[in-house]
Amino acid sequence: METNHAQVAVVGAGHAGIEAALAAARLGLDTVLFTMNLDAVANMPCNPSIGGTAKGHLVYEIDALGGEMGRAADAVTLQSRTLNLGKGAAVRSKRVQADRIAYRAYMKHTLEKQENLRLIQAEIVDLEVTDGRVSALFTRLGERWEVGCAIIAAGTYLSGKIHVGDVSYAGGPDGMQPALGLGDALAREGISLRRFKTGTPPRVNRRSIDFSKLEIQDGEENAVPYSSDTPADYLSGVEQTPCYSLYTSPETHALIRENIGRSAMYSGKIHGTGPRYCPSIEDKIVRFADKSRHQLFAEPCGRDTEEIYLQGFSTSMPADLQVEMVRSLPGFEHAEIMRYAYAIEYDCADPTQLLPTLEFKGVSGLYGAGQFNGTSGYEEAAAQGLVAGINAALKLQGREPMILSRDSSYIGTLIDDLVTKGTNEPYRMMTSRSEYRLLLRQDNADVRLSPIGRRVGLLSEERYRRFLAKRETIEAEKARLEVTVVPPSDAVNETLSALASTPIACGARLSDLLRRPELAYADLAPLDPDRPALSAAVTTTVQTEIKYDGYIKREIAEAERFAKLENKPLPPDVDYTTVRGLRLEAAEKLNRIKPLSVGQASRISGVNPADISVLLIWLSSRLPHTAQTEKRRD
Repeated sequence: METNHAQVAVVGAGHAGIEAALAAARLGLDTVLFTMNLDAVANMPCNPSIGGTAKGHLVYEIDALGGEMGRAADAVTLQSRTLNLGKGAAVRSKRVQADRIAYRAYMKHTLEKQENLRLIQAEIVDLEVTDGRVSALFTRLGERWEVGCAIIAAGTYLSGKIHVGDVSYAGGPDGMQPALGLGDALAREGISLRRFKTGTPPRVNRRSIDFSKLEIQDGEENAVPYSSDTPADYLSGVEQTPCYSLYTSPETHALIRENIGRSAMYSGKIHGTGPRYCPSIEDKIVRFADKSRHQLFAEPCGRDTEEIYLQGFSTSMPADLQVEMVRSLPGFEHAEIMRYAYAIEYDCADPTQLLPTLEFKGVSGLYGAGQFNGTSGYEEAAAQGLVAGINAALKLQGREPMILSRDSSYIGTLIDDLVTKGTNEPYRMMTSRSEYRLLLRQDNADVRLSPIGRRVGLLSEERYRRFLAKRETIEAEKARLEVTVVPPSDAVNETLSALASTPIACGARLSDLLRRPELAYADLAPLDPDRPALSAAVTTTVQTEIKYDGYIKREIAEAERFAKLENKPLPPDVDYTTVRGLRLEAAEKLNRIKPLSVGQASRISGVNPADISVLLIWLSSRLPHTAQTEKRRD
C-alpha cells in the first residue's frame, strides 16, 4: 500500500471543506483536500444564493477573518439585495443571487492555484487512530495518507439516500454517489452519528415559463460588496439579473392534500429529521392549513443556463405529481422540469462531541465542519470550515487555538450553540439566536474580526492597513459629527421641514440631528457642506453607531458582565458527580459536554442558575489549593 503524507487532510470539497483547506494551506501547512468528484467542488445543490438573514452576516465575518466565500460571491453575483431594510440595522442582511456554475469554477481554480494545497479526487473510506490521535486516512483506491490533523466536511454525502415519492436509492446530492464506509469507521472510533434530512425543489427551463404572470424583483443600486478585497464600486458595473415572485394556487394545495400519502416524508420512508426553517411545500400546506397561498421565488441559476430554481417549493413527491404541482402555479402552466426535486437523508455527528475549536474531544486532531456537524446552509458550513482549518493549523504549529466568543461574532454564536446545546434538527443561523445583535451587525464585521484574522495570519499587511485606515475614518467622522454645530436659519429649517423633521430654534449638533429617527446621514448633506467624501460602507457604520449609541453601550456592558463568567475556566477532567450540591441532571450534562468555562456551562440545557452558583462556590473553594500547588511547582 502506497503511503502519502500531509499535515492537514480535509475530506469533502463543499463550502466547509474549501474554507478549511484554504485556511490551513495559507497558514503554511502542507494540506490535501479530497473530493469524491472534482466536478462537484463548491457545488450549490440547493438554492443558488449566498447570504440572507443572518447568513449575510456570516459571509462578512468569514471575509473579515480571511476566508474566501465573500470574494467568490462578489465575483459571481447575478443580483444583490439587502433584506430587512425596513427594520433595524441589526437585522439587515445582504443576499446575492449567485451564478452556481461560475461559483464552482471560481472556487475550483482558487484551490488549484493555492500553494501548499493538493486537490485530489478520491473517496475516503476509513481512518486510523493511534494513541487517541488521528494518524491516517484511507482512500477507496487503497492509498494510505499519514496526517497530523483531519477535518471531516462530508456535507450530505455520508451514507446518503435519495427519496422521490416511493423511489429510494443510495445517492448523494445532484446525482452524485454517496460516501459509504467512512460513517462506519467514525462510529467504530466512538463518534456518535445521527440521521438528518434535507431537500430541494425542481428546476424548470426558463423558456417554458410565462413571466408576465410573475412579479419582477430587481436588485438594489449601489450594492456594497461582501469582501473588502473587492473594489467598492465593483457591483455597480454588474448587470443584475431579475428574480421573480409568485404564489401557490388553490389547485396546488388540492393536489398536495389529495396525494399527501405519496410524499416520501409522509409515507414513512424518511426517518431523518428535516430542517424546521426550510420545510417542504407539502409540509407547509399541512402545518399551515389555514393559509390559502404560499410565496415562491423563481431564481436564475446562472447567466449561461436556462435553469430556474423554484425557491420555496422543496418536495419529495413522485415525479409525475411534481409535474402537475409545478404546472398548477401561475405562469408555469407549460413548465418543463429539468431536474426533479428530491429529499436526501444523510449521517452527521452530534456536535456536543466537539470542542469550541471544532476538534472532537475523543479523537485528538480530528475535526468536524459543516453539515457533518448538523447544520444547514452554505454560509454556516463555510464559517465552520474556516474555524476548523485555522485551528487544525494552529494546533500543528503549537499555537493557541482560535475560539470566538458569542459577543464577537455570529460564527462564535453558531459554534457555541452547536457544542454547548447541540441540535436535534439541521441548525440554521438566525439573528434571533444572538443576545448581542446590535454589536454583531454586518457593517462592522471587519472591526470585530479583522484583528483576529491578522493575528492568526490570514490577513495580509496591506489589507490590514486598509482596515485600520477605514476604522480611523469612521472614528474621525463620528467625532466630527459630535462637535459640528448647525446654527438655526430659514434655509436649515426649510430643509428639516421638507424631511418631516422638527425645525431647530438654537444650534444643534449634527450627531443630535442624525439621532432623529426620520433623518439619515445622506439627508444631512445640505446642512453639512464641509463633510468629507466617504464610502457607503463607512457612512453606514457611522450612522448606525450614532443612532444606536445608547443601545450599543448597553449591549457592551451586558457582554462585559457575561465575560466574567466566560473568563472562569473549568477543569477539563473534573467528574461533576463529585461536586456537592449539583443536581444529578446537571452533573450528567456537565460530564457529557465538559464545558471550558462557567459561562459555557450556564448555557447548557438542563443546567440552571442554582447549579451555576454551586459551580462558582466549588471553584472558589479550589482556588487556595490551586494557588498553593502552582506555588510549590514554581
